[in-house]
Amino acid sequence: MFTTAFLDLPPLEEAAGTVTLPGSKSISNRVLLLAALSAGKTVVHDLLDSDDTRVMLDALRALGCSVVHRDASIEITGIQGHVIPAQAGTQGAAKRLFLGNAGTAMRPLTAALALLGGDFELSGVARMHERPIGDLVDALRQLGCRIDYLGTEGYPPLKIHPATALKLDAPISVRGDVSSQFLTALLMALPLASHSAPTPGTNVSGLPPEGAAPPRGGPSAGHDIVIEVVGDLISKPYIEITLKMLERFGIAVRRDGWQRFTIPAGSRYVSPGEIHVEADASSASYFIALGAIAARPGAPIRIEGVGADSIQGDIRFVEAAQQMGAQVTSGPNWLEVTRGAWPLKAIDLDCNHIPDAAMTLAVMALYGDGPSTLRNIASWRVKETDRLAAMATELRKLGAEVEEGADFLRVTPPADWHAASIHTYDDHRVAMCFALAAFNRRGAHVRIEDPKCVAKTFPDFFEVLFSVSRTDAPHIPVVCVDGPTASGKGTLASEVAHRLGYHYLDSGALYRITGLAATRAGLALDEAHEHTIAKMAETLPIVFTGGRVLLAEADVTDAIRTEEAGMNASRVSALPAVRTALVALQQGFRKLPGLVADGRDMGTVIFPDATLKVYLTASAAQRAERRYKQLISKGISATLPGLRADLEARDARDSNRTVAPLKPAQDALLLDNSSQTVEESVAQVLRWWEEKQPFSE
Repeated sequence: MFTTAFLDLPPLEEAAGTVTLPGSKSISNRVLLLAALSAGKTVVHDLLDSDDTRVMLDALRALGCSVVHRDASIEITGIQGHVIPAQAGTQGAAKRLFLGNAGTAMRPLTAALALLGGDFELSGVARMHERPIGDLVDALRQLGCRIDYLGTEGYPPLKIHPATALKLDAPISVRGDVSSQFLTALLMALPLASHSAPTPGTNVSGLPPEGAAPPRGGPSAGHDIVIEVVGDLISKPYIEITLKMLERFGIAVRRDGWQRFTIPAGSRYVSPGEIHVEADASSASYFIALGAIAARPGAPIRIEGVGADSIQGDIRFVEAAQQMGAQVTSGPNWLEVTRGAWPLKAIDLDCNHIPDAAMTLAVMALYGDGPSTLRNIASWRVKETDRLAAMATELRKLGAEVEEGADFLRVTPPADWHAASIHTYDDHRVAMCFALAAFNRRGAHVRIEDPKCVAKTFPDFFEVLFSVSRTDAPHIPVVCVDGPTASGKGTLASEVAHRLGYHYLDSGALYRITGLAATRAGLALDEAHEHTIAKMAETLPIVFTGGRVLLAEADVTDAIRTEEAGMNASRVSALPAVRTALVALQQGFRKLPGLVADGRDMGTVIFPDATLKVYLTASAAQRAERRYKQLISKGISATLPGLRADLEARDARDSNRTVAPLKPAQDALLLDNSSQTVEESVAQVLRWWEEKQPFSE
């Protein structure tokens, strides 16, 4: 997962290959809560691993659920509708639950905890405290639930107290035109009350509060519970998901259109034992769109984990993509998408049935043959951010003309594409859909700010995107850091790579590994064995992972960092055939999204077209002192005069070799770090990087 402050996407050309989607967020968090409310154990397969599901799992543990990870599955032992008193807050001390920005956790847990009993405080990030919950709280208060606002009226954070008497005789009213999550929350919580009608002084289970005497005659018989929706219900497909998940856990809700829902008397949650989470149809939208924009006929984007028979409403994004010209074929658990019409066809579409996936249509509209209008999307304004305003703002940065209405967005494709730095508003869907703008074929670069926000639903989204994306090698940015031995170029380059989210190549390690492999094979590092060593170098099984270097699966990180290994690297690098063999190997590290490479000829020979070239140096005295401290810290004896003499001799040898002598590239920027900290050097290189970027505020 990318954890950088930003991620620069170069112009991308085509896409082809297979994508396996993560589990659905909507289904995952519903399944987790339903499993928690049921009796017995539920094994959940293919659960989404994301910020939102981790928030829900933490909350369930706090309520007394057992959560056990078993390989790729999770085993939930439910609380059977009873919160353990010690987990629920006692004597007025509320149990605090932090729910991040997860609406699929905040809304259902609010309803469930209001009925379960106990004192709770529910809070989240600042944006969650701006997302309305008043209509759900009003509906719960109709029942007799006791909920207080701890901040702004109508918004989290909330304090929940035990309900002492519930009013179940009259239908419960809830607005349907703000968020479907309010209705989902009630549908998932109210079965807890359907098997009993608590009397004053009892909690929802018909049991007296801890320490109180049981009511005379016990709890009264249960009866049907009716929910009535006020106004038009938005996002109906998400209610379909809720109803289907409830059915899997033994609750058969009766529905009268979209206005009246009845939970039968005596309903109780029954674990299905095992349940598989379907892949996320909303996440599929990005790759369906990718296929429509960038996959040539005969080389499709194949999406595995979800098909046309999905229970998720967002699968109907396929229909919208087809209207715009995508060619789509499907099976029971897969989709294949290629580009059909080009440019894409403009659309005018009511998007109420695909509210989340419709954001992807807004970016597809950039590639249309005219203005596209997305209607009935007022719910965007109460999501992770005000998505209507956010999408309008960011689309304009790319050169589009955008009209933003109360519940619609009209997008006219750019006449001239602009490079743009996309602000993501801590909203995963903004980040993911705008990544598609990198396929503009106009050479316009796209920066995604705060790429880690995709962790909410699709932590490895960008890795998956790059795995199926193609572009010409010159489009892939490279930062070269060259310099003499012990100048600190490896430390600098690896940290710059980390900050940019780019791959890292330690070219010196390749020469050190070649020298190590040759000496282990009994070969002298001289001209007599030059071609044998070169042949070996072509097929060296080298892997860089987690700061370690593996040769044929053996860790050689320490073995190649000795003084002897460094000297051997200089010897093999002086052999022309070896250098030629390693050129292609080094150039193969140039992969999306970019590369930072350090060595002695990265900017002069290996990547002469690099975006940024840095020649790092320091005085021989300073380099010798650094190497001395490094060796002494490892318990290796050394002398400063000896180290300085060795470095000066190596500098002379590297500078005077006939093949690729050590020297700055003509367009390299010189950085003398003799008196700089590593952080100061990194900051300087990043400033140079920014100066070369086309983004403007």
